Amino acid sequence: MSDMDDFTLPEDALPSSGTGTGTPVGDDEQTLVTREGLKKLQDELDHLKKTRRQEVAQRLKEAISYGDLSENSEYEEAKNEQAFVEGRVLELERKIKNSKIIAEKTAHKTVEIGSTVTVRNKTTREEPESYTIVGATEADPVENKISNESPLGKAFLSKRTGDSVDVIAPGGMFKYEILKVA
Repeated sequence: MSDMDDFTLPEDALPSSGTGTGTPVGDDEQTLVTREGLKKLQDELDHLKKTRRQEVAQRLKEAISYGDLSENSEYEEAKNEQAFVEGRVLELERKIKNSKIIAEKTAHKTVEIGSTVTVRNKTTREEPESYTIVGATEADPVENKISNESPLGKAFLSKRTGDSVDVIAPGGMFKYEILKVA
């Protein structure tokens, strides 16, 4: 039996499970995505691995051919780009590994992740708008996809058609009426 067989880490060296006072480990965090969102993540990962890595490797090879690396800005730039690409690859792999598909339901009684909710801003009296509640990874305000973690997304969750909702946002307090949940 080697000395390492009975080796244990001190309690404070172990990653936290997210319960208690420690901070959750990043790998344990679920990524809520639609099937379409997961496909986009997989496509980006595929592009980075098959195309961008080769492009950066070629740039590095070319920069190295210029000689003296200590004053070679092309080399530094290529190394920085390589670090960015590899970091993004790791981030996408983690998100895909920890992804949870948002179930697409046909009948919604309450707002939940995956719901499309039509609301009227009663504070500004604007025309009704529809938002799809998605996970943070897929949030895209231009496409009216809002994160379940955003002030609007949080406020709308679990509400029903006809409910009034107070939303505290960076721009102040707003009142919304839920007109439709789909």
